[in-house]
Order: sequence, then C-alpha cells, then structure tokens
Amino acid sequence: MSARGSIATAIDADQPRAALGAVAEYGITIQCHEGQVPPFAEAALLRLYGNLFSSLSHLRVYGRSSNISTYAVFDDGVLVTVWLFRREKNHVQVLNEGILLDDHEVSRFARHILATYPEVDVIAFHAVQAMVSRLPLPFERFNCLEDMVITLPSSTEDYLAGMGKATRSYIHRYLNKLKRDFPTFHFQVAEGRHIDPDHIRAIVQFNRSRMAGKGKVSINDDDATQRIIQLAMECGMVAVITIDGRVCAGTINYRAGENYFLEVLAHEPAYNDYRLGTLCCYLTACECIAKGGNEYHLLWGQDEYKARLRATQRNLDDLVLYRSRLHMFGHPDTLLRNALARGLRRARLWARRVRRSGNPGSRLAVALLRGVRSLLPVRS
Repeated sequence: MSARGSIATAIDADQPRAALGAVAEYGITIQCHEGQVPPFAEAALLRLYGNLFSSLSHLRVYGRSSNISTYAVFDDGVLVTVWLFRREKNHVQVLNEGILLDDHEVSRFARHILATYPEVDVIAFHAVQAMVSRLPLPFERFNCLEDMVITLPSSTEDYLAGMGKATRSYIHRYLNKLKRDFPTFHFQVAEGRHIDPDHIRAIVQFNRSRMAGKGKVSINDDDATQRIIQLAMECGMVAVITIDGRVCAGTINYRAGENYFLEVLAHEPAYNDYRLGTLCCYLTACECIAKGGNEYHLLWGQDEYKARLRATQRNLDDLVLYRSRLHMFGHPDTLLRNALARGLRRARLWARRVRRSGNPGSRLAVALLRGVRSLLPVRS
C-alpha cells in the first residue's frame, strides 16, 4: 500500500468564479440545511452509505452532533447524497467518513459550498475512499488509514469454502478441540437493548489485560467503555463465547445499514492455545452472514487473523480542497498539519514493517514514532 500524498491543481483553479460557477444539472435539486439535520437524514445515511462513521448514532454518542449542517442532493426527486458538515470560519469539515467519493460528486459539493459561503476557502474530508483524479480546485490527498473488510457471501458454507485449505483446517481443528475439551462451550449473540452490559465490560477488560501485557494502555478506559455500551444499546451486536457460563471471549460490533463494524475483539489469555479470538471473530462473521449482512469491517490494523478470515484492505484517505492556489498557500498551518500527518502515516507503515521483520531496532523506531505523534494536534 502506498501512503504517498498528492497535491493537484486544475486548470484555471486560481479563478474560482469561472471554475466554480453554478452548473445546471437536469433533474438535480440541492438542499442545504444550515445548522440542522432534517428528519429524513438519519435513515438516508444508513441506506446510502451503510457506514458506522457516517451515522448519526456514532456522532451523537461521541459528542459530535452539535452545530451540524446537511447537504442533500435529489435526482428527479430521489435522494442520492446526504453529507453532514460543520462550518467554522473559513473551513468546512465533512463529517461523513468511509464513504466513496468521485470527481463529479466532490466538484458539485465544492461548487455549492464555495458559492453559498464566500468566506469558506478550505473543504476537508477525513478517512474517505477518494476515487478522485481531477477536480476544479487545488487539493491534497493522502492515505490516513486502512479498513480491513470481509465481503460476506450468501451462506456460511460459501464463506468457509472460500478460505484456503490451511485456514479451513485451522478453524475445524481448533473449534473441535475447544468443544472436546470444554463440553459447556457456548456461542451466543445479543443485539441492541438485549445486550448485557457486563458482557461488554468483560470483553473490554480482556482487551485491557492484553494491552497491559504488552506494556501499553488500552484506549478503552471507563469513559470509552460507557460510550461503547451506549452505542451498542442503540445499534450494537455483541457475541460471546462462554465456558461453564463464564465469558471467555467476545466481539463488540455495530450495525449500520447492511454492514457490521468490529469495535473490540478480545479473549481470556488462558485460552490462547485454542485460538479463541480468531474463532470468536469467525463465528461472529458467520452470524453477520446469517443476519443478511453485506460486509464485516474489521477496521484498522493488518493483523494476521484478519487476512486469515478473508478480509481485504480498503484504503482511506484525507482529502483537502482549497478555493484557489492563492488561498491554499494562505493556510500554512493546514499545509504543515497535513504534511506532518502524511509523514506520520508513512512512519507508522515503516515501523509496522520493521516490527514484523524482527529488527532489533524496532522498539526504538516505535518509540520515536510515538514521540512524533505527540507533537500533532488532536483531531476534533
């Protein structure tokens, strides 16, 4: 995967009135709801994008639902685009993440925003599939994350059959061993208000213990755990493996449209020899298939178990557009922040490769990387 950034400029981009004048499109109607989210938006976001990070549920739980405006596009009366955004002075930040963008849709949005808000000269997207190549504006695009995604087939039989012979053998061997050694083994799933919060706390505690064993601190502190519980009660699915009635492994997931998103996967270390974490994730994927899911997003990190379970990498980029080249270089703070983020991403990928190679200098590399990260401003 390449983490290279790019800065591109279209012809005549320094003359925004000519490049960004209103363009009539037959059958297209655009609505812009300033400072509000209309009632139709919540269901439309799930239908159009099926992404947790483009849902109002996620924004509400994580305290990002205030001061939001809505951009909506109708094609012959059919709602085809809903983007949420926040405007602060001369900057517009699109809140939808994980969505697929193309040249035409981004250009239409930019024309509308810059014509509507003359003071705005920066438009930013975070963690999107930016399939753009030529825009009527100067822009930066650089990789920021990867999302490991399992495309779910129509049946669990097809899912297992699509795996390599070694992986099929791996799953059968450890699952049979687990059932043989622990006759009380049980896999169970709960959704929404039927979820037991204690199951979530148990899974989070397994995660904390694992991180502590590596000398790290889990991001899932008490406050984060409470947010996880809140979001799970709204759109979650929690799967646990119990032995003798006690939770030994589990996954915390959310549903957005027809897609599922993994929040936490963890197991009790005493069951490492049974590959309990991988088995629990596999059984969860099978449950997503049984419920008619289209995709199971295992999110960030190129872990071995994700590839084993047929997850493929989907790159996510940051995309930043400027009203003109003049305005672009009038934002040195934004350019510097983007350059640092771009460099940090490259360094993280490099450190990951070094760590996997077993190089003795990997710990030093990771320590230096963490030092650099601490210098970057926190994204709001």
